Amino acid sequence: MEPIFEIKNVNYRYPDKVALKDINIKIYPGSFTAIVGPNGSGKSTLLKLILGILQLQTGTILVNGQRLTNQLSDKIGYVSQKANAGNTGFPATVREVITSGLTQEKKLFQRFTAQDRERVIRLMERLHIIHLQHKNISQLSGGQQQRVFIARALISNPSILILDEPTVGIDAKHVAEFYQLLTQLKNEGITILLVTHDIGIVADTATSVVCLNQHLHFHGTIQQFKSLDQVEISKIYGHPVQFVDHNHQRECCQ
Repeated sequence: MEPIFEIKNVNYRYPDKVALKDINIKIYPGSFTAIVGPNGSGKSTLLKLILGILQLQTGTILVNGQRLTNQLSDKIGYVSQKANAGNTGFPATVREVITSGLTQEKKLFQRFTAQDRERVIRLMERLHIIHLQHKNISQLSGGQQQRVFIARALISNPSILILDEPTVGIDAKHVAEFYQLLTQLKNEGITILLVTHDIGIVADTATSVVCLNQHLHFHGTIQQFKSLDQVEISKIYGHPVQFVDHNHQRECCQ
């Protein structure tokens, strides 16, 4: 199987520090990959390079064997860390927010069609938010808002969904529901790339793990990652990491 993403010999330096050094990663279609690491480890920098927000300094990023272009970027849906933040006064309904994800497909002043509206309805039904369609986004819980922004990212039918710290500010109950949704999307064939600082939270859902701290310290299956001991994880994080046991499986926290 050919990788859907291939990151080859990527380095990135800010004026005052090295963010990434010699990063090589392959991500395969239909996988759920968690990128983990401590604060300042280069996770967000790598994400910005993948999305084309930052320009590559050295190295190559390939999508389906081709260098990333605006056309290929249409295959990528993105949910930012701040997607559900600061929406207390945002004057748009759930349906309007999701529909706005279609704007990149439209030419200037081109109207939405009946087919577009049907796409939005079908997606809301698929994500179980159809009952919220006329509510203002500001009236929703953090978990509901996150479903809406995932729907907005999915409305253009991307093959890859990238999420940056998507559960910040969401309570534990809705976090569990959120990861159930991601598992559902993975099972439907969408490749998921999730950036998080929390190692343990992805233990039941991710299929592979990338662990960064400027260097690539680990890239393998979730089973291989779980087999690492606390000493190895602590070396990656640069400080002691304590494993704690919650209701289901061993989890790890900083």
